Amino acid sequence: MKCVRRVSAAMATLLVAVALWVAPATAAQIEVEGDAYAVVESMYLWRGLDLSPDSDFVISGGIDLSFNGFTLSYWGNWDQDTNKVNETDLILDYSFDVNELLSVSVGDVLYVVDGYDDTHELYLALGLNTLLSPTLTTYWDWDEAEEEGLFYTLTVEHGFTLSEQAELLLGAEASYNQHSDFAVGDYSAFHNGELSVAVDYAIHEQIFLTPMLRYSIPLSDEADDVIDNETYFGVSVLLAF
Repeated sequence: MKCVRRVSAAMATLLVAVALWVAPATAAQIEVEGDAYAVVESMYLWRGLDLSPDSDFVISGGIDLSFNGFTLSYWGNWDQDTNKVNETDLILDYSFDVNELLSVSVGDVLYVVDGYDDTHELYLALGLNTLLSPTLTTYWDWDEAEEEGLFYTLTVEHGFTLSEQAELLLGAEASYNQHSDFAVGDYSAFHNGELSVAVDYAIHEQIFLTPMLRYSIPLSDEADDVIDNETYFGVSVLLAF
């Protein structure tokens, strides 16, 4: 059975505002943690797809609130060309450690994209708490998928301490598309690979500045018909609380 819930950007903003108002008053009892951030990037790249082809830059931002393994996140993207927020996402996540080696995250993403129907995507992530922190994530859009409609990512990352304030972050990702024709393409093959480098600099014990550079390429002939080689850069500012 298909169930579609429409949550407007205003409603999502209200949810975040209420959570921020309640969290300080109850933090002593429920130990809410979180962060708020803003990012300026040269493009909005999603799964190798340039979703801001006519823009010189995009600005996105969000907030995460966590309690007892649950995290509620709100994210929005402002497009320079259209001069408006063209996407907002609302994410509910539950993460836990199975043991010292295996971590699990499960959640749902609500995409509210300008000009398209709202849609939900479930995901399941399995991560190993070992060298390079490999994580395999499976996505399934339960609104739009008619048959398979799955998308997979495998990521690795590692950090190198540069100083007391700075850390070099290196990452790589490979993705596989399984007939998610509604979002990526109606084919079953490797999709894109991505390399990233960033420097996480602590301006304050709660404030972090992170310049970043990413490079994405198609990994199959099928993907080459859908996406291009892309290089993009950006900088983020994050406040942890």
